[in-house]
Amino acid sequence: MPGKMLLNIRRELLLAILFFINLTYLKSQFYNLPGDYNFSVLTEKKLAAKDSSVHSGIKPYIHFFNTKYAFAYDTNQLFKYITDDAALDAIFMKHFIRIEPKKENFKLRLDPILNLEIGKDFSDTMNRKFYTNTRGLIGSGFIGNKFYFETMFAENQSVFPDYIAASAKSNLVVPGQGRWKTFKTIGYDYAFSSGFFSVQALKNLNIQVGHGKHKIGNGYRSLLLSDNAFNYPYARISQQWLKGRISYSNIYSVLMNLDSASKFSAPNTERLFQKKAASFQYLSLNLSKFFNLSFFQGMIWQAGNERNKQDLSWQFFNPVIFSNLPIYNLNDKNNILIGTDFKLKITNKLNLYGQFMADDLSNTKKYGNAIGFQLGLNYFDFLGVKNLFVQAEYNDVNENSYVNTLGAITNQSYSNYNQNLAYTNCSGKEIIFIGDYKWKRFFINIKYNSHNFIQQGETVFYNQLINAKFGYLINPTFNFNVHMGINHRSQSFKNLSGLNNETNFIYLGIKTSIYNLYYDF
Repeated sequence: MPGKMLLNIRRELLLAILFFINLTYLKSQFYNLPGDYNFSVLTEKKLAAKDSSVHSGIKPYIHFFNTKYAFAYDTNQLFKYITDDAALDAIFMKHFIRIEPKKENFKLRLDPILNLEIGKDFSDTMNRKFYTNTRGLIGSGFIGNKFYFETMFAENQSVFPDYIAASAKSNLVVPGQGRWKTFKTIGYDYAFSSGFFSVQALKNLNIQVGHGKHKIGNGYRSLLLSDNAFNYPYARISQQWLKGRISYSNIYSVLMNLDSASKFSAPNTERLFQKKAASFQYLSLNLSKFFNLSFFQGMIWQAGNERNKQDLSWQFFNPVIFSNLPIYNLNDKNNILIGTDFKLKITNKLNLYGQFMADDLSNTKKYGNAIGFQLGLNYFDFLGVKNLFVQAEYNDVNENSYVNTLGAITNQSYSNYNQNLAYTNCSGKEIIFIGDYKWKRFFINIKYNSHNFIQQGETVFYNQLINAKFGYLINPTFNFNVHMGINHRSQSFKNLSGLNNETNFIYLGIKTSIYNLYYDF
């Protein structure tokens, strides 16, 4: 492990430990739930059976509001101890390092982050080997019964299949993981970190400050706010009222355009990038034990000027959802996006969910306004088979969504680090099918995507992806697993058949699966 990486890890852990002194008991996984989508299925299954006090539409969850979040994924219940041997138990069941003074209300957990994956693309005419080498560390803990924190750092080197490499070159970022520099000749070297602390200021009030990302919705994709893009600094203020039936969240963040912050940079200094502030409001109403209706507003405020100074008005701090809409409407230099989200519990196993998004309603062209909708169905224990999960989802997003089309303004898009803050594919029509089955510690996951990219009302190209993965969960506490799989992707252009391409990538890896990576585009 490079010395620079060790120095960064030590510095981050030291700051976390000095800033937060005193942790309480952590019984299950990290409370920054859910993480990797496939391994979150068991968490979601537990939550799906709970009553109306659970708000599943905003992630990560805040366990302080309800212990049902904390114990939804209890490794002691879901995965039985396989041995009484302390050494083997540490490998297969518990956190890697645990600091738990008996007489102190302080608990600290440290675990490795690994993604050692190697693969081959049988469609690659150059016969290259593709791989990812990720090493890092994640720590979490409590201070008393009011404070919780997490901190994470990872260093990566990768050689990607062509379609992922093309995206990294085009957007200047590895999907969801930030900027990169060249590694050897065709590889990518990149690092990222995240962390937050959570304070339960009052019984109904939680405050979080950190560097990370959020997701709004109950589906695989989100048309409102997704964990698709890179991390950003944020402050999140969350409230719950009427015995948890109403949940209200304000998120204030600083995003980045990968444009120079000023026309001229001082010699021998690293280039600074243009900042833009963002504010998000989310109101979740559990109208019954079976139906949730939620409302969302996201707003990207005018980016920094030539000196990277932002001229923010007091309305940026306005916490009331939709109150800025009459002032700025949907077609202002400050880019506003609004939407609704719903979930209907048909049974404790079967859920219907959906979203509607509006970014611009002033478009008079024949191919419509900047709007989108989602409709999906997820089914736990499908056909009575324990831990068999199936999901079907349809997304339809009009072109020019998430961008600011007012005059020459191009830096107010609904994005961070050149990636969309919401829908991964930006626009088009998409169908997703997911099947996931877990038996003891073995798992199999199959995902199918088909996506039409539409421009001026007509399909430009068509993507089809199938990813099948089989593996074994070594330690459920931090989703440490070994797996093998195949990723098939075909891309067909309507009028440019010479650009058609195909990926047939077979891979084998050992991985800590604690965050989502979206390579299905």
